[in-house]
Formats: sequence, C-alpha cells, structure tokens
Amino acid sequence: MKKWIALFVLVLALLLGYVAAGPFLTVHAIRTAVKEGNTGELSKHVDFAVIRLSLKAQVEDYIVRRAGPQVQSSLFGALGLSVASGLAGTAVDAIATPMGIGAVLEGRKVFKRFDGSAARRDAYEPVAPAEPLKDLQYRFESPSRFTATVNNADGDPVVFVLTRDGLSWQVTDVRLPMDKLLP
Repeated sequence: MKKWIALFVLVLALLLGYVAAGPFLTVHAIRTAVKEGNTGELSKHVDFAVIRLSLKAQVEDYIVRRAGPQVQSSLFGALGLSVASGLAGTAVDAIATPMGIGAVLEGRKVFKRFDGSAARRDAYEPVAPAEPLKDLQYRFESPSRFTATVNNADGDPVVFVLTRDGLSWQVTDVRLPMDKLLP
C-alpha cells in the first residue's frame, strides 16, 4: 500500500513539475522556431487569431482615447475614427502573422516599414543574427497564466501572455507599448 501511495505522490510531483516547466519549454520552443524561421512550429505555440483580436482591440482603444470626447461626439470625428481604426486593423493584420510576431519576439521595430523612416540597407551589409526573446523577464500570474516581457529596439517593454490549456501552453496575447508605436 505504501508503494502505491509513494508512486502516486511521485507521479503527481512529476505532473506538477511538467506543468510548472511548461511555459519555459514553450518559450524555448518559440525561441528556436524564430531563430530557424520555422513558421509551422511557431504556429503551434502562438494563437494568431486570438492575438489579432487582442491587438485590434488595443489599437482601437488607444485611437479612441487619444482622439478625446470632442472628436468622438462629432459626425466627422466618428467617421475619422472609423477610417483610422480600419487602417490600424490593416497594420495589426501584418503584425499578427508568424513573421510579424517573430519580429516582435526579436525586439525589432514592427512599424518601421509603415512609417518610411527606415533607411534602406546595402544589400552587401552583413546582418547580425537576431536573438529572439533576449533578456526575457518571466512571471507566473496564476497557475494557468504566464507573462514573458522583452524590451523592443527602443527599450520599451513588450509583454507576451501565455495561457495553459490542459498541459500545453500557448501565446494568446501580446501587449505592445501603443503610445510609442502610434503617433
């Protein structure tokens, strides 16, 4: 009887250890997938549809708050907000892809291709390989929610939220520093 109890406790401890190590294993798998450019593997660990919805909500909220109540209450202001939200949705669709999330994970600026301020590189200029999720800060928010924070190229924090579904973990939200990304 004691052997069965010891076996049960051992299995339970191993299961809890696996669940606790899950986000770290997922982050490692994501880091490897981004380094190798393996979008199929990255898609296993990132829920792009949920991230797309979350980013659109963040951008729309930022635009509405930035506009203020006077713009929101006028007819032309509401029309302008609608157009701005549509344009922002297009930008979000570009980010919420394996390539866009890979760029964010590497800490690169994502919107530099949209603003036109990025200088073109010489084709022969060597490019240093990017280190995805460099200097990452981890934190468990609950037994089924984990955050990983990395600084982008400007030093602003980008927070990746991983949630647990059963025994597996997946990135389900990305919190971008909106005040630095959008004018």
